[in-house]
Amino acid sequence: MMGYYILGGIIFLVSSLVSSRLKSKFKKYSNMYLSNGLSGHEIATKMLHDNGIYDVKVISTPGMLTDHYNPMNKTVNLSEGVYNQRNAAAAAVAAHECGHAVQHATAYSWLTMRSKIVPVVGIAGKFSNIVIMAGLVLTASASAIGSTVFLAGIVLFAMTTLFSVITLPVEYDASNRALAWLENTNTLTKEEHGAAKDALKWAARTYVVAALGSIATLLYFISIFLGRRD
Repeated sequence: MMGYYILGGIIFLVSSLVSSRLKSKFKKYSNMYLSNGLSGHEIATKMLHDNGIYDVKVISTPGMLTDHYNPMNKTVNLSEGVYNQRNAAAAAVAAHECGHAVQHATAYSWLTMRSKIVPVVGIAGKFSNIVIMAGLVLTASASAIGSTVFLAGIVLFAMTTLFSVITLPVEYDASNRALAWLENTNTLTKEEHGAAKDALKWAARTYVVAALGSIATLLYFISIFLGRRD
């Protein structure tokens, strides 16, 4: 178990560093006010309409970095620091979330795949660690079903890992769509566009760290399972 705690500590440290860097970038670019004077809400609405999307609402949601697109009720949810703000960070986030709306409207394959496994991942996320720990305890006590329970936990955890991996192309594609639209429509100046690109780059890295951490943890559990079978 010591190896698990060491791995968890490393993942936590890297994740914290990237998250801290992301917050620093967004704070910096929140002070870069747009020359066009558009708010996050206005940019989001404009991007949706430019892509022929009129059935998606842009609404405000409480919190910081709580921005997301909800395909169930077709809403682009922008945090309080994005919805009314008129800076490069707000523009980047607003356009990115609209990128997901465009993915949904065009049936982007990776987003469709991710949406289909959400119910399974919801269950797996709640019970995987519990089942894995139960399997380890039972295996340590020489219980005959210990290995079976442990394997079941690994399968559940694998589902959450798959979700984190599928999320990568979804997030990167949304950012690419956002940056392309911002550039092609001349919504931002060159300097503002560079800031938006940098902000989205660091946001994407949080998903990369999450995916790599999940893969590393999954491989660790698999190595334990195989080792105990020998």
